[in-house]
Formats: sequence, structure tokens, C-alpha cells
Amino acid sequence: MTFHDRAIVLRPGEGKTVSVFGDPHTFKAVGEQTEGAYGLVEITLRAPASGPPAHVHRGAEEAFYVLEGELTMLIGDRTITARAGSFALVPRGTVHTFANRGTHEARFLVITSPAGLERALEEVAEFAPSAGQPPDIGRLRAIAEKYNTENVGPPLA
Repeated sequence: MTFHDRAIVLRPGEGKTVSVFGDPHTFKAVGEQTEGAYGLVEITLRAPASGPPAHVHRGAEEAFYVLEGELTMLIGDRTITARAGSFALVPRGTVHTFANRGTHEARFLVITSPAGLERALEEVAEFAPSAGQPPDIGRLRAIAEKYNTENVGPPLA
């Protein structure tokens, strides 16, 4: 048996990391590595912190797996608390967002299928790398539109 050339092996802390509004997003697998099938990002969200505006991905599903801490998640019309070990699948076309309302940072995995949304995160990181920066709403809207995403409401407070 041989090790496949396309295999991906990353140890803790490895992978390309970008800062999105001050929170590290580490790419574990991107579309170029998975033939577009999926992307995998590990996110560490400070506490407390709101996440993105409530939004809908028209062409992708997202799956969340909480590794540490807890997330408050809006999925459709339900708000849930997802603690470490929790899994949530957000089907395409479903309104969703997340926030860290806790007192400790949250660390979680986000799988998108098909891949591509990781490129949107890279674009946001180019102009919003640190916390406390007022977002450029026009640029955020343009990136969302480019990646078939519609912002439909505010972030969770």
C-alpha cells in the first residue's frame, strides 16, 4: 500500500491561517485539494463575539462541529446552543449565523460542500484582518454576492 499523492496530513496548528475580523481561520482542506468537493476550515472565535450577518448560501451546505467552547447558532427560525461535541448541518438555502456569547473562546470546524466559500473568507481577511474594525458593508455585500450568498439579517448580538 502506498501513500496517495493527494493525501492531506496536517498536524495541530498547521494549514494556511488568515485573520477575519481578528479571529484565526485555518484552512485544513480547500477546493483545489478536494477537486471542489468540500472545504474544511478551523475557526477560533474570541469571547464574546458576534459572527457574520444572518445569511443564506444558495449553492453550498455547511456543517459545523464544535471542538471547544460553545456557539449560539441561528439555523432557520431556531436558535440553539452548540457545546463542544455538537454537530449542526445547515442545508443550502437555510438562513443561519453564529456567535460566541460565552466567556471562553470557541473553536470549531466548518465543512462547506461544495468547496469555494473558503475563498470568500480569504477575500474578507484581505480588508478586515483585525477586530474592532468597522466593516466595509459594500465590500462584504460584493463578496457575498460573488460566492452566491445573500445576507438577510444582522449578526447575533
